[in-house]
Order: sequence, then C-alpha cells, then structure tokens
Amino acid sequence: MLLKRAERRFNLTTRDYAQLAGFRRALREFLSFSESAAAVAGLTAKHYQAMLVLRACPDGERVSINDLAQELLIKHNSAVGLVDRLAQEKLVVREPSRADGRRVELHLTDRGRRVLADLAAMHRGELQRIGPSLKRFFAELSRLERANLAPRAAGRRAAPSATHRGFQAGEPAGSPHRRRS
Repeated sequence: MLLKRAERRFNLTTRDYAQLAGFRRALREFLSFSESAAAVAGLTAKHYQAMLVLRACPDGERVSINDLAQELLIKHNSAVGLVDRLAQEKLVVREPSRADGRRVELHLTDRGRRVLADLAAMHRGELQRIGPSLKRFFAELSRLERANLAPRAAGRRAAPSATHRGFQAGEPAGSPHRRRS
C-alpha cells in the first residue's frame, strides 16, 4: 500500500520503471563497450577517460593532476597513479608549469594522441549506433514531462501514455523489452 502511494505521489508507472531500466542498461552496455575497447589498446577505461580530459583541453591550456582528479571525480593520489601508468606507456608527459613552478602540467604525447584518436573513433561509432535510440528516449522523456506539466498546471494529473513500452528503440540485445525470435 505504501509503495503504491509513493508511486502515485510521483506519478510513476510500470512504463516509467521500464524506461529507466532500459536507459541504465544502455549506459552499462556503452560503458562495457568502452572498457573492452580500451582493453584492446592495453588501457583501462579510466586511462581512456584521463586521455580524453587531456585532449579536450583547449590548445594553449594545460591540465594539472589536480584538475584531472576533479574532472574524473577521483582522489589526487588515484590520478597520480593513472598518470604514472600513462607516462610509463609514453602516452602522457608531465611538464613544470611556466606560470607556477610548483604546478605540474600534463599533455598527451604524439603516441598518446594516436592511441586516443583510434579509441575516440571507435567510441564515436558506437555512439552513432546507439544515438538514435538515446535521442528517442530523451524526446519521449521530454514529451512526458510536458504532458505531465500541462495537467498539473490545470490542477489535475496526466494519464500515462498507453503506447509507450519502455526504452525500446534500437534496444541492445538482452533487453527485457526485446522480442525473442
């Protein structure tokens, strides 16, 4: 009884739960793809993420280990370990800052840029593959939000759409909504 009341309070339906579960599955599958692609290159997913952060930095700017730690949501000492491994593989170099001699800045080597470009191209291809389903997911989420806001503004709740069946568009194999043949 309490659960049903909470679901009514937040206007949650089975469809909403299925949609969220499908979205989380799509995210897990992308992350699994990313881990596998990085492993083929001899790296971990965190190493790939660290290299992305360094390459995403605008030309002329540099990233410190502290900046990297903040960007990756990890502790400073963990970022040091990541950079140590990347430097050992000759993918990243450390340089003293020209502006502040106490600060160490990081940048990708030519080898690091080549490895990252290969991985980024693979990731972009995967995102292009799953992009249409993510786009439909967010469009549906936006549509539902607009539908739910309009009746609330008028003082009543929106009825859930009977046509939606979760995060289906381009669903990954093994999705609970995918039809088995």
